[in-house]
Amino acid sequence: MEIIDAHIHWFTGDRAQDLARRAGHENSEEHLRSEYARLNISGAVVMGNRNLKADDHQYPEYLRYCIGLDRSSGFDADIKRAYETVERNLQRKNCVGVKLYPGYNQQYVYDGIYTPIYELAERYNKPVAVHTGELVFVSAHLKYCHPLTLDEVAVSFPKVQFVMCHLGNPWIVDAVAVLSKNHNVAADLSGLLEGMLDIPAYVREQEGYISHIKTWLTYLNAYDRLMFGTDWPLANLENYIDFVKILIPEKHHEAVFTDNARRIYGLDF
Repeated sequence: MEIIDAHIHWFTGDRAQDLARRAGHENSEEHLRSEYARLNISGAVVMGNRNLKADDHQYPEYLRYCIGLDRSSGFDADIKRAYETVERNLQRKNCVGVKLYPGYNQQYVYDGIYTPIYELAERYNKPVAVHTGELVFVSAHLKYCHPLTLDEVAVSFPKVQFVMCHLGNPWIVDAVAVLSKNHNVAADLSGLLEGMLDIPAYVREQEGYISHIKTWLTYLNAYDRLMFGTDWPLANLENYIDFVKILIPEKHHEAVFTDNARRIYGLDF
């Protein structure tokens, strides 16, 4: 089965290498390419964490990217210039959307500061991916990345395709409520586990967690709006494939692992 990874990161440095090794990988393009070939992963979408300059977003041919708006990208420094730069990114074929980090920016997604971004996304017909759920850094604020915050912008911008990253974990029930109500909201299944695991043992130990997710995904019954994602380099790729196969009924594997990401992000690999 062909697979598309709808959510990875492209980090460098010692911290990224440490995360990759905990997941049984090496944080290098050569290793990633090799693992993708072994696991039949045809490509991935990078969730941008770099600055906003389009020329700084150069990736191998099997990767596309969402331009990321967080404080490290300089988004707060010059708002008008940021919008102009975002547009230049969206004009590029390999830029397939925008990524927002509300918990780290400490701004709700319905803050007016983002309105021009949604208008650009609508104009260029490219999705807006939003970090929802748990956060890595203690300096960030959870209240800004609750999945319910997406409801307001989904209603206000019905022609924009939103992607709820990480399925709002651990607020799965709230995430499903937003997805059920708003058909312009999809979700990726990244960030639900990390590191390298013994999957059979993990499934036994975390039976309640896994059953909870499966129950609400079954209730939602919107497998045309769910996408496979790993949050590389945080998780072992093979582990994650096995894990999502457990969450998703086999008859929906092709949609979740491949077709939905290709359609939602307009991918050509």
